[in-house]
Amino acid sequence: MQLRYAYRLDPTPAQRRALGRAFGCARVVFNDAVAARRDAREAGAPFPTDAALSKALTAAKRTPERAWLAQVSAVVLQQALADANTAYRNLCASITGARKGRRLGAPRFRSRKDRAQSIRFTRAARFRVLPNGRLRLPGIGDVAVRWSRDLPSDPSSVTVTVDAAGRYHASFVVDAPDAPLPPTSQEVGIDLGLTHFAVLSDGTKVDAPRIARKAGAKLRRAQKELARRQKGSANREKSRRKVARAHVRVADTRRDWLHKLSTTVVRENQLIAVEDLAVAGLARTRLARSVHDAGWSTFVQMLAYKAQRAGRMLVKIDRWFPSTRGRTDRNPRRSRQGGRQSKCVRSGALTALCSRSRIAGCMARCSVATTSDQAAASVSTPSGCGSPAASPAGTAWKHSASCWWMLPSGSTRTWVGSL
Repeated sequence: MQLRYAYRLDPTPAQRRALGRAFGCARVVFNDAVAARRDAREAGAPFPTDAALSKALTAAKRTPERAWLAQVSAVVLQQALADANTAYRNLCASITGARKGRRLGAPRFRSRKDRAQSIRFTRAARFRVLPNGRLRLPGIGDVAVRWSRDLPSDPSSVTVTVDAAGRYHASFVVDAPDAPLPPTSQEVGIDLGLTHFAVLSDGTKVDAPRIARKAGAKLRRAQKELARRQKGSANREKSRRKVARAHVRVADTRRDWLHKLSTTVVRENQLIAVEDLAVAGLARTRLARSVHDAGWSTFVQMLAYKAQRAGRMLVKIDRWFPSTRGRTDRNPRRSRQGGRQSKCVRSGALTALCSRSRIAGCMARCSVATTSDQAAASVSTPSGCGSPAASPAGTAWKHSASCWWMLPSGSTRTWVGSL
């Protein structure tokens, strides 16, 4: 699995100027590629190919107007051109329907006032980590790195970024081996919310940290101070950095909290079921601030790649799945004996009426089957959920909604149904 390992950089003033020059050259190359394709579209001409744009870049560096492009590594410029090409390919794939998700717009021009600037070095640039721990970048120099952990393998590329707070980071792309955890019999369903960030099927409630809301007073003071500064002054730049650092601190705190929670969930459970929420739609409601502060999508993404590395199973319950189909048994005698009960829509077994997290876990387990060498598929059910539902050999559950889950390569468990 390819992962990114990010580390903080401490460049010298001279290296900061060199990085700023590289950021600017990469931005110009990207904008030139976007402008060339926009002009071709307006003129009704065919789009310039990737090879044609690369050839034009090489010719531009020989002209007096673009001679300063030769001051930075050619790999940085080629990678900026590749980013523009990727953006247009994604646009075409989104228009034709080959790319799923929200409809993408045309690539926009990059600006030096963007909240983040980045450049990328590949192995062709011959970057390397020196024995003294510094990162040697062509055209930049030997940059000091704050190593928080070792790289698992030799990196294939490194991306250097600077954010709005003025922090420099190096993000290495490495091939990380799987780290399977010992098998466990624990299974959990997770219902994400706002009052409680997560309600687990075992009854555990994880309170929402509300990190941005707690830092709201400090953010407001910093924003008011910035509004009073004169535009273009040095004090306004100081206030802008202060606001950016406050936002960065909130984002880092939230990310750290989500990492710790997702690691704990993956370590303690073999099967994890979570609902596929429409976060983009919820973010357009009056609860938008709380939805963004929760970080549900980031949490699910962390669960996905950590479960894959650890040999765990992650099931995503479709957002349109009718979890309320569990019918409640209102028999007075049975209610006096064990309280209200609900019926599993898959196995037909009566269980205690439970929350959406319990329903999610039950439905996920009822749809996971064990197969080996193309043997006949059968649907397994958890203990306490009744006898397995009968299904002929070679058949699987059929349902209108969809669900996916992740497994490491070589596993003998496979998905035979959908929710």
